[in-house]
Amino acid sequence: MRPPLPPFTAESARAKVQAAEDGWNSRDPARVAQAYTEDSEWRNRSEFFRGRPAIVAFLTRKWERELDYRLKKELWAFTDNRISVRFEYEWHDAAGQWYRSYGNEQWEFDAQGLMQRRFASINDLSILESDRKFRWERK
Repeated sequence: MRPPLPPFTAESARAKVQAAEDGWNSRDPARVAQAYTEDSEWRNRSEFFRGRPAIVAFLTRKWERELDYRLKKELWAFTDNRISVRFEYEWHDAAGQWYRSYGNEQWEFDAQGLMQRRFASINDLSILESDRKFRWERK
């Protein structure tokens, strides 16, 4: 079980979004993958894959490239077992160029509260280091 469980209320949907934000800000692929079903289906930008091993591999590659990653998620809408979020995150590449990435995610959960589908659309904007908004230390 991965509470809060569907069907979602406004309060439980916000709690689910906060838990996802906290997990992703850990930058720990194995920890993050535990929030998804064994056969979770993903679309992230132009990548399509399925299952926890693929999630761990994807997140490992992501955080090797997106350095000092810091994320903020916001509840956009919810229904019984689905949540939509908007998000933005900041990171820099190995050359020191900073980016702010913006996007939307559509989530679908099973009865145990594990995410069985995640579809993300993301756009990147080059920013100056001085334009960063997210400067907290990681959890």
